[in-house]
Amino acid sequence: MTTYSAVRTTGIYCRPGCGAKPLAENVETFELPAAAEAAGYRACLRCRPYRVAGTVADEAPELVCRAVQLIITGLLDDADETALAARLGLSARHLRRMFNDHLGVTPDQFARSRRAHFARRLLDDSELTIADIAFASGFGSLRQFNRAMREIFRSTPRELRDRRRRTDRLAADGGLVLRMPYTPPYDWPAMLDFLEANAIPGVESVVDGVYRRTIALDGDPGLLELTAGGPDHLLLRAHLPYWEGVIHVVERASTLVGLETEPVLATAQLSGDPVIGPLIKHRPGLRVPGAWGPFEIAVAAIVRDQLGIGSDDLLKQLVETAGTPVAGLGHGLTHAFPSAETLATRYDQPGRVSDTLRTLAEEVAAGNIKLDGGEPLEVLVPALTRIDGISEAAAHHIALRLGARDAFPGEPTTNSEAWRPWRALAYLHLSQ
Repeated sequence: MTTYSAVRTTGIYCRPGCGAKPLAENVETFELPAAAEAAGYRACLRCRPYRVAGTVADEAPELVCRAVQLIITGLLDDADETALAARLGLSARHLRRMFNDHLGVTPDQFARSRRAHFARRLLDDSELTIADIAFASGFGSLRQFNRAMREIFRSTPRELRDRRRRTDRLAADGGLVLRMPYTPPYDWPAMLDFLEANAIPGVESVVDGVYRRTIALDGDPGLLELTAGGPDHLLLRAHLPYWEGVIHVVERASTLVGLETEPVLATAQLSGDPVIGPLIKHRPGLRVPGAWGPFEIAVAAIVRDQLGIGSDDLLKQLVETAGTPVAGLGHGLTHAFPSAETLATRYDQPGRVSDTLRTLAEEVAAGNIKLDGGEPLEVLVPALTRIDGISEAAAHHIALRLGARDAFPGEPTTNSEAWRPWRALAYLHLSQ
């Protein structure tokens, strides 16, 4: 977990490793940049903490983590804290109290900080106009955008862009190129191996160290490319039909490759475990992979659970039958994965697996099963397993990829609850 240091005498907060050396009695610490900003501090111009991914600690309550997941998906873009709390089954007052107690910030402040930090990265990295950056970052208006940037960075967007460094701008030969920051260690080769082993034919591919996938935004196709960047970031190249809401494209990509989770670090307890011990010894920086599309992950998990070796053939057939064709991409990419609504109406292949997938699609499309990361494990798993053909293991695999920390897709060899997420991580990486 990254800890940010704020200096009372200067009103500035820094990330670890900054060259500033204030007196210890003048320093207070925060777990999130948003919490430092809520306390009145502004980001250091030297270490630029907005360029580092701030993850929520694993020790935070599961309900807070589910709320954060919903914020990342954009629930607060068009709704308020009351709607977020209602989605989680509690009052807005109780939700704010939990956020303040565990994160030092309200849900609205957390969401606003993420939008402002993303906008600052766009101002540094890209040549998008100020107006495009405002809407790409999830702000509802230019006035709202300007006010937030002045409050958080004490400067206007134009002043911030003029201040960027020569090495910040990323040259783009087509598409929008962005840095995706993380706090080291991060094992990109291990994540790439996992993505390659679990790629859906026609939708995802890994070629020469680059992960590519098709996406659909409001029915329009796009392409994402992820590759290694520097020691603290990946590079994302996005080919999109429009720039509005790009923040959620980037955050979903970050979730997919585990940048929103903390790395697994060796401890005496974990190192002595027969399953996870050898894994973290040889692959430090492993993260739990997430999901670009929750419904896509659910379909793939069910098909692979039921068919094993023959699963790619059925997934390829499903994508070609119900997916949206995307021409001219190469690298084996041909379609965007179908939505639940489309699969429920357009996929009519016979067979037990196909029946299971259609039922799942109908339930998701009707809103009876929610795959947005907001459901607790004890609700999501029974809802999935009530459908004929979805096993307990497949349901837990789906839940794990959606961010449920206590999900476990196989039988653990120990009863220690504290080890379950790390054993699940081992399961995912060893079952490639």
